[in-house]
Amino acid sequence: MSNSKKLFSRSKKVIPSGINSPVRYYAPYPFFVTKAQGSLLWDADGKRYLDFCNGYGALLLGHRRKEIISSVLSQLKKGTLYCAPTELEVELSELISRNFHSMNKVRLVNTGSEATMTAIRLARGFTKKKKIIKFEGCYHGAHDYVLVKAGSGAAHNGISVSDGGLDEVSRNTLVVQYNNSEELASVMEKEKDVAAVIIEPVLANMGLVLPEKNFLHNTRKITSEHDSLLIFDEVVTGFRMSPGGAQQYYSIKPDITTLGKALGNGFVIAAVGGKRDVMDMLSPEGKVYQASTYAGNPVSVSAAIASVKTMNKSKNVLYPRLEKACKALVSALGDVASDLGIPHQINSVSSMFQMFFTNRAVTNYDTAKAADAVKFKKLFQGLLKNNVFVAPSQFETVFLSAAHTNEDLKKTVTAYEKALKMIKR
Repeated sequence: MSNSKKLFSRSKKVIPSGINSPVRYYAPYPFFVTKAQGSLLWDADGKRYLDFCNGYGALLLGHRRKEIISSVLSQLKKGTLYCAPTELEVELSELISRNFHSMNKVRLVNTGSEATMTAIRLARGFTKKKKIIKFEGCYHGAHDYVLVKAGSGAAHNGISVSDGGLDEVSRNTLVVQYNNSEELASVMEKEKDVAAVIIEPVLANMGLVLPEKNFLHNTRKITSEHDSLLIFDEVVTGFRMSPGGAQQYYSIKPDITTLGKALGNGFVIAAVGGKRDVMDMLSPEGKVYQASTYAGNPVSVSAAIASVKTMNKSKNVLYPRLEKACKALVSALGDVASDLGIPHQINSVSSMFQMFFTNRAVTNYDTAKAADAVKFKKLFQGLLKNNVFVAPSQFETVFLSAAHTNEDLKKTVTAYEKALKMIKR
């Protein structure tokens, strides 16, 4: 019996379902990690994997990046939690604002879910309106405001997707189709109580779905016309697509932005920021309450400062190199799948991609769900056998990091070829 199987058996006795986040499970059991370095993970049985799950996008600079580890070790000698302000928090907020020009002021928090929850509450407090609009397939954390699916009716009132979720809360969340400007405009014309539209500018939790031409610009225009705020959830795309995230990449200026993942390169930290008058609504000076014991934790803040500085220092090389590597990898994988006669679509942007087994272009929730998820499971298992680890679900994204070498990418193409041949049989 493998060590991972033994650990999973132990885990199920003390941890619900044996895992601490549902996306980590796959049949018959997940491998358990013992260490990581650069682009690699090692499991409890000593097997080594090329890591393209990449902390679900967090590890833009790879595992155990020396600048970040050095900064954290230095801070650990000074303390781990003060619950009082530090200069580090000021420095990080200044760094974020310099990179994200829409974020005039920043409040540091711990997780992406906390950031989006705060952003929505801020929007409601600022506009004095009640409802929000999200897009089908966008993921904004595991809280009642946004843990919804589309319901029936012209406005697509949200319905809770979780037992314990409050439908009376979800009903104030309207759900519209991603990449459908006409539907968004129609819903906002009918609904006069929309505080904000929240959006992943690039969907990274529906596989990978890109905004069609003018969609984000239309979304910005429509929200402005209806005196609603635009919230960019850049927990995944922030610092990953560019130093200024998707909003810099697509030249859009939202009212509120949420950040996470690549901000701390593996350390627990997130942020919410935006226009000065909106952010000044936060307590204690404003009337929108938000608080956290661990907000501005000096260890995580040290990691984030080192992460942002490292990305900024190398940005003219880092982002073009990652984009070039991603395009080359996607091209090679597309050629392999085509040569094997396997119907497929590959969506990609910057350092992210995903393969869908379908003949149709994947542009929204419906077309993503129509792809062959059974084939994707076979692909995942085939890659795992060949020492490549991607997220286990069709509805996640493959992420490159600065630590991936040309040799890593060659091995990855070979692994995909072997896995795709298994699907073809």
